[in-house]
Amino acid sequence: MQVWPGERYPLGATYDGMGTNFAIFSEVAEKIELCLFDEWDVGHERRVELREVDAYVWHAYIPGIGPGQRYGYRVHGPYDPAGGLRCNPAKLLIDPYAKAIDGDVRWDPAVYDYIHGDPERINADDSAPFMPKSVVVNPYFDWGNDAPPRIPYHHSVIYEAHVRGLTMRLPGIPEELRGTYAGIAAPPMIEHLTRLGITAIELMPVHQFVNDHRLTDLGLRNYWGYNTIGFFAPHHAYSALGHLGQQVQEFRGMVKALHAAGIEVILDVVYNHTAEGNHLGPTLSFKGVDNPSYYRLSEDDRRYYVDYTGTGNSLNVRSPHSLQLIMDSLRYWVTEMHVDGFRFDLAATLAREFYEVDRLSTFFEVVQQDPVVSRVKLIAEPWDVGPGGYQVGNFPPQWTEWNGKYRDTVRDFWRGEPATLAEFASRISGSADLYQDDGRRPFHSINFVTCHDGFTLNDLVSYNDKHNEANGEDNRDGESHNRSWNCGVEGDTDDPEVLGLRARQRRNFIATLLLSQGVPMIGHGDELGRTQRGNNNAYCQDSELAWIDWDDADTDLLDFTRRLVEFRRQHQVFQRRRFFTGLTVRGREVDEPLPDLAWYTPDGREMTGEDWGNDFGRSVALFVNGEGIRERGQYGQRHHDASFWLCFNAHDAPLDFTLAPAEFGQRWELVISTAEPDQDKTTTVEAGGTLCVPDRSLVVLERVA
Repeated sequence: MQVWPGERYPLGATYDGMGTNFAIFSEVAEKIELCLFDEWDVGHERRVELREVDAYVWHAYIPGIGPGQRYGYRVHGPYDPAGGLRCNPAKLLIDPYAKAIDGDVRWDPAVYDYIHGDPERINADDSAPFMPKSVVVNPYFDWGNDAPPRIPYHHSVIYEAHVRGLTMRLPGIPEELRGTYAGIAAPPMIEHLTRLGITAIELMPVHQFVNDHRLTDLGLRNYWGYNTIGFFAPHHAYSALGHLGQQVQEFRGMVKALHAAGIEVILDVVYNHTAEGNHLGPTLSFKGVDNPSYYRLSEDDRRYYVDYTGTGNSLNVRSPHSLQLIMDSLRYWVTEMHVDGFRFDLAATLAREFYEVDRLSTFFEVVQQDPVVSRVKLIAEPWDVGPGGYQVGNFPPQWTEWNGKYRDTVRDFWRGEPATLAEFASRISGSADLYQDDGRRPFHSINFVTCHDGFTLNDLVSYNDKHNEANGEDNRDGESHNRSWNCGVEGDTDDPEVLGLRARQRRNFIATLLLSQGVPMIGHGDELGRTQRGNNNAYCQDSELAWIDWDDADTDLLDFTRRLVEFRRQHQVFQRRRFFTGLTVRGREVDEPLPDLAWYTPDGREMTGEDWGNDFGRSVALFVNGEGIRERGQYGQRHHDASFWLCFNAHDAPLDFTLAPAEFGQRWELVISTAEPDQDKTTTVEAGGTLCVPDRSLVVLERVA
């Protein structure tokens, strides 16, 4: 076999049409062997020593090696856990830059670098038979005229989804494509997304991940995928075409199909930790390659790992090589896989330069300066489990955030919690208290009521308590408190009154979400009434419990959601680029200037400071003025939007709302009611008139004169 020196960059395995360049970083290694495995006899291993080393990058070029070649590495060097060093050539290692990975970890003792029961004693058993293999991939793909949709944030509606859960039971998709990237690209799936009106699909982790040892022993699987081992590789189990690089092409085909339908692709990425866990976890890749460069180690005892994530380890973003890995990965997914943005799991961890979350950390500085990554959507989950980790509202101006305060406040309001009105008003009007002071806009708030982590929307209003017994943790896992009103009846029921109230509450949440300033995010299946039977932590439930049951879809809720998404799309006043000011804006149809936003008590008085603190505050009216000048289009065409009067009644009894005086408009027409979503008659109310708003419901009236 010919071996040429090759190049130190790019890292990973790079095929050029004639051969493959292999490059891997390790500052602690004394020798590195590239291990090649035959396609039909994976037990047959050829070892090639990498003799060229530049700037701690070990590299070689091998002619004739091409796509589909399985490989791994063995790193020779010091094994000194107390010093943070864990080199062990008996352990076959996944390439940290592998662009495809074939196979799963088989949980044999050999995949651990220590002897069971004696963490200080090195384990010399060969792990290769039990390890996944890295794969050389074909970099070429016919993108045709693919182009990113580049949908502005304020026009975006995000749909959080799971590749398997979304498509496993969808009628019309061939069985062999269900649960795969190709399944998402299939016409029935594309049709549902486009008819729903979403503009971006946010996929839960698709980086290659590991099924935890503990879950495997319990007969369960890591369904959510927040257990990454390959930051460049699409998870092979989501591929219908094969695992020897075909998963890369299939993923690209999915992106191309979604782009053709005008839908952006956002990836939920987990750069805060890996699947290798703590000092008792397996050695699969980074630990054996260069443990102190890739992981945060305890300063008191370097055999232990700093854990800000609750998973056993935290990636060392203070290291330039770890930071390079993250940035190279992000650029790869944008340039080579054409994704449109990222949602960063436990993003506060990436900002920990030392102990505190640092808003000006190196990671943020690098992202800000990067000509590729800085131009796509960047969404933070703005918290982690470390001290001071809750950072909602504190990320840099370039970042949008999952607004956890929005979720909690909207839930509290609709379940009738007292003293929530002032914060509810702030949240639905764009959370200016969180984002305005540092130059951000309403669309920096990613609003959501539910997500993968917690109850589904249906279960939120159907269960008092979690039911996670199937997870094997005696129902101790998951959130312990259901922050929503649930009719006082658990689970399934035939009581039509209870079912009707639940349906109304689901509509309340959907309508509030889509009428709020900011970017709405819908959890997959919530528009269909999806249930997990009260399980609020389905991370290990790769089964019908977590998959969408399309045959049992709530078509009425689906129609309502579609209508609200379209209503939002038609009216710019619900997609504002700037915060409300409360200042007057002169409109077309009235002589007196009106405020862009105003809040009123149910009896028609403008809210005062004292009113915000009163406990009548389970109900409020909101005027939003669409008569102000708007600009749109590349030529700056000007237009006016409609104006609306919104009435929110979270009480358990109907309530009369007095509408605005004549200067706000002479006549108002009811266009949305969560209590009567299918009303077929037109209801109009004159200026200063009253409208009875049913209990636990909201209505929207449009000014028509």
